[in-house]
Amino acid sequence: MGSESSISGLYITDIPRELLARVPAEQRGPGLGRDSVRLLVSQGSTQVSLHAFPELPHLLRAGDVLVVNTSATLAAAVDARLGGEDLVVHFSTRGDDGRWAVELRTPAGRGTTRPHPGGPAGAAVELPGGRRLVLEEPLAADADRLWWARPSPARYAVAELLREHGRPIRYAYTERDQPLSAYQTVFAVPAADGSGSAEMPSAGRPFTAELVARLVSRGVQFAPLTLHTGVASQEAHEPPYPERYAVPAATAALVNAARAGGGRVIAVGTTAVRALESAADSRGVVRAAGGWTDLVVTPERGVRVVDGLLTGLHEPEASHLLMLEAVAGRAAVRLGYAQALARLCLWHEFGDVHLLLKDDNRHGTHC
Repeated sequence: MGSESSISGLYITDIPRELLARVPAEQRGPGLGRDSVRLLVSQGSTQVSLHAFPELPHLLRAGDVLVVNTSATLAAAVDARLGGEDLVVHFSTRGDDGRWAVELRTPAGRGTTRPHPGGPAGAAVELPGGRRLVLEEPLAADADRLWWARPSPARYAVAELLREHGRPIRYAYTERDQPLSAYQTVFAVPAADGSGSAEMPSAGRPFTAELVARLVSRGVQFAPLTLHTGVASQEAHEPPYPERYAVPAATAALVNAARAGGGRVIAVGTTAVRALESAADSRGVVRAAGGWTDLVVTPERGVRVVDGLLTGLHEPEASHLLMLEAVAGRAAVRLGYAQALARLCLWHEFGDVHLLLKDDNRHGTHC
């Protein structure tokens, strides 16, 4: 594993290169499938165990509810030019006014990219087919990584552009380009308006139709919601920006009934936590809700609905680690990540997954 890896306080300080998942699980050897990943389980602050992901039905109970994100992944990376310079545009989030939040990147070879300064305002980014994006303003006043940009001519649909010329966003730790299908989960439902996630809601990736059927036969229920995730900050680990979400009435009712009946509410992915907690009142009652959420789940805020979280392994200093703390406590996250390193678990969207279950003896989880 190498002597360079360590844990400082809660956060790991680096990930050994050999623990970066470079290809999907099903491409690592003959006979493997999406569910051929490992499942690290943190139960409270002192218990950690390692399982094969298909063992999940035996680790859950009848009456538990898995809350899943149905957002489909977009082919959100498109080649472009600005002022004679080759660029890649990452389409992040569709605004209500027809604009898109976009990130400009510089090609870095082998299909990867590196950061490129945003702006300036008024600059026209040239896209395939004579289309353009006119940069208007940064998404946030204190950061210029993401910019609001308006399609020009206004009549062209970004969804059509992405279907014709887009490819999935790829990061440098991956080995090669993958088809869009590799980034779709079994829960993905394409949106009629072309909205979707710039990056895969990856906690749901190891699920297969067969595993879902086994979970249902065991009495585990599924509650769908939608949160369209934008482009994460791989370099700066910024807190999440506002994202569009929708929690249906049927999901709210199912979650509330589970909580009233003693079942556990387990979110599949940090996106599911963000959406579900955005739809909950101060007593933890969930109602149908939708729109934009700027909620950042931290240990200080706590969680009001979620009893557990199934998620991937996150990078050092990623803001998502604070959400893990809010669900399971600092001691559980610290121990889980120590075990992830010791047991050579794999990181990132094609890697292993981590189930964190709330320590029922820990106070202050529910607000």
